[in-house]
Amino acid sequence: MELYPLKFDPILKERIWGGTKLKDVLGKSITDEHTGESWEISAVDGDVSVVANGTHRGTSLSRLIEDSAGDLLGQSVVERFGKDFPILIKFIDARKDLSVQLHPHDELARERHQSFGKTEMWYIMDADPGANLIVGFNRDLDKQTYKEYLQNDRLLELLNYEQVKEGDTFFINTGKVHAIGAGVLLAEIQQTSDITYRIYDFKRKDKDGNYRELHTELALDAIDYRKKDDFRVNYSQHPDAVNSMVDSPYFKTIFLHLNKDFALDLKDRDAFTILMCVQGSANVIYKSESVSLQRGETVLLPAAIPGVTLETAGAKLLEVTI
Repeated sequence: MELYPLKFDPILKERIWGGTKLKDVLGKSITDEHTGESWEISAVDGDVSVVANGTHRGTSLSRLIEDSAGDLLGQSVVERFGKDFPILIKFIDARKDLSVQLHPHDELARERHQSFGKTEMWYIMDADPGANLIVGFNRDLDKQTYKEYLQNDRLLELLNYEQVKEGDTFFINTGKVHAIGAGVLLAEIQQTSDITYRIYDFKRKDKDGNYRELHTELALDAIDYRKKDDFRVNYSQHPDAVNSMVDSPYFKTIFLHLNKDFALDLKDRDAFTILMCVQGSANVIYKSESVSLQRGETVLLPAAIPGVTLETAGAKLLEVTI
């Protein structure tokens, strides 16, 4: 099967906290006033991405993997994950605060939900003045103290708030309580999982007048109750160079700040590569083909591709692999 740089149709998600930045800032084709997420590359059951360009247009990611797993994913990825695509890529627009939540680790997620856990990374693309995130606790806790604060509606007193600006990056371990604050637009890279334990939702109701489900009991054994300052990602931003951001067992991320054309050599990488454009634009050149990559767009480079040229006069890209 001939493979090439693949773009996918975004899977748009209406959310109670969503807004219009996915349309207004990133140019997504949406009409809803509460679109919170654009799933760019997904193999989550019920939300599998479909190719938007080239000869494989209309083909699902699952079908491509079934037909050509080694060439698409890379043999090293197949050995680890079989034919499961291990990463979920999103853009998220929070017009209002998201719920305070956390995600279980692999072992617990496998036992309870037959799923991967959910380690994730956030790159802030745009933030209103004063916008912030909730990341972790502001003190060490134990389970009993946490339960007492939660039962007395004092959970917010325990949470750590981080004010953010464009370019700030956060690595969210499983078990860490977190929430995206109002006014934040970000790129999210995560394990393929849709398992979330919601523990606080600001007493708001959905469009039908109902409170959203909380997962109080499930969360108790999944929470990391320790105060940790391990979430901000410090990375260099040297122009026209490879800048390492995250190197974890779940994904690796590189920051590319390009001011001119850049040759991306992938011949020694036995894995797929994902490029997310977070600023500017570029053309991805492979053989005689060119794929446009605008801000808010994502392209998947199959493992069989030995390299591409990125033609640009200015772009910031997140390069993601496994």
